[in-house]
Amino acid sequence: MSGSNRQRHVRDISPAPKAGVDLHQAGPKGWRAVVAVLSVVVLAISGLGYFSVGRIGSDVASAGNLALGQGSDTPNDGATDILLVGSDSRTDAQGNSLSPEEIDMLHAGDEENDNTDTIMVVRVPSDGSSATAISIPRDTYIHDGEFGNLKINGVFAAHKAKATEKLNSEGVTDPQQIARESKDAGRKGLINAIAELTGITVDHYAEVGLLGFVLLTDAVGGVDVCLNEATYDEFSGADFPAGRQTLSGKEALAFVRQRHGLPRGDLDRIVRQQAYMASLVQTALEANTLTSPSKLNQMGDAVTRSVIIDEDWDIMSFATQLQDLAGGNVLFETIPVTSIDGVGDYGESVVTVDLKEVHDYFDRLLNRGDENKKDDKKDHDAPKDGDTPDASGANSTGPSAITDVTVLNATGTAGLAAQVGGALKNDGYTMGEIGNAPAGLYTYSQVVAADPQDPAAQALAEQLGGVPVTASPSLNPGSVVVVVHDDYIGPKDENASLDTESTEVIGEPGTQLEESQLSPTLDAGGDGPRCVN
Repeated sequence: MSGSNRQRHVRDISPAPKAGVDLHQAGPKGWRAVVAVLSVVVLAISGLGYFSVGRIGSDVASAGNLALGQGSDTPNDGATDILLVGSDSRTDAQGNSLSPEEIDMLHAGDEENDNTDTIMVVRVPSDGSSATAISIPRDTYIHDGEFGNLKINGVFAAHKAKATEKLNSEGVTDPQQIARESKDAGRKGLINAIAELTGITVDHYAEVGLLGFVLLTDAVGGVDVCLNEATYDEFSGADFPAGRQTLSGKEALAFVRQRHGLPRGDLDRIVRQQAYMASLVQTALEANTLTSPSKLNQMGDAVTRSVIIDEDWDIMSFATQLQDLAGGNVLFETIPVTSIDGVGDYGESVVTVDLKEVHDYFDRLLNRGDENKKDDKKDHDAPKDGDTPDASGANSTGPSAITDVTVLNATGTAGLAAQVGGALKNDGYTMGEIGNAPAGLYTYSQVVAADPQDPAAQALAEQLGGVPVTASPSLNPGSVVVVVHDDYIGPKDENASLDTESTEVIGEPGTQLEESQLSPTLDAGGDGPRCVN
């Protein structure tokens, strides 16, 4: 089963699109779209091309001593992973104070806030076959080795404050040194926390100030967005009608910052940010932008004023790696979460996650290209009408006819999915994910397949004790999901390891999300901005 299809049956991963709903985002295909979104100087360098990237490269602010490439058990994990952080600093990337007018435009309040409320990881497999920008909700509850349990958006501030206190106690009086070293400590703390949460190695770091949203949007002449309903929020300054519209820089910032009054709170805010970023790419790459010296200069100025990257990042080399990536393979997603109304140690509302699910999710991102190639090969090698199955049994109803089996435990009996999966593995089936089913989603044991009449799926169902076969059009042919419930009487391997079903959730989970509440997947292809809440 491919990573995207498997998500439908695991907690809080994007459901398949409903009929008639286009999840594509406008944007031409090609490597420049990747430079636009994924080099982050991605957001900032959007569409500037090789010459312009090189021209402004030396002017982009940088940060050092970030201990990148550490914090994971698998440093050579087959991907380039970029941590992108949003900042509401009252200074620009060069350390200059923002004007009173600029600060007022940000709607960020009177006091500077060190919380990092926008956090994304951009994961790019080493072969450059795909790229996924994964958002991490600001209230995600994690465990930090120094500060215990806290929200992910407070990690930077906690480490920065501790470093500031230490420098003051050591007699350091230079405010610039204190600011520089304490911010680096905050960045390192956040990098380590992201590595622990995701199981990846953070290879590069990029920080974009809120002012960057304004400057980049105005530089390209406005960005198109679409809203499902009219919205108003006095805190962010959002005041928009329903439907498609073009936003100025100030409006775009209000659009991506609104959280109050949205059906899913911060999760809808994240989807807005993703939709905005994809539209920004499309707009930046239009011919009238790429051929306009004034717009290119404005975009260059936006980069130098609002973007900080790690000092060892070779943007040109990274852009070359991604030059053949098409817009349809540039995805925007959100990490799987177990609830959005969990409770932290002090009664605060938090977003809870299962660390194993998050780690498995990031692992699957690396396999998407291989799975697509397998699907293409399978389609190419599929028997034509009148063909006879070969002697190997590849087109039979046995284990070789099913390419991937996911087993989900819908009971309260720990380890049951692992035992059933062990039995199937012993019989020669290729096993995929083994885990727990979303609470209340299934009421009886079943085999879920793309086609319930598939002979291989029916044979598997019979082998499992005669369970029914149900349909899920989101599954690839050859991939099935086995759901075991209290009525299951089929084979089990009592010696199978239970480790595959282990969970690690920080905090007290809240209400299990329903399928309608799950975050969608957007991509940078298509023919118009995605309408969002």
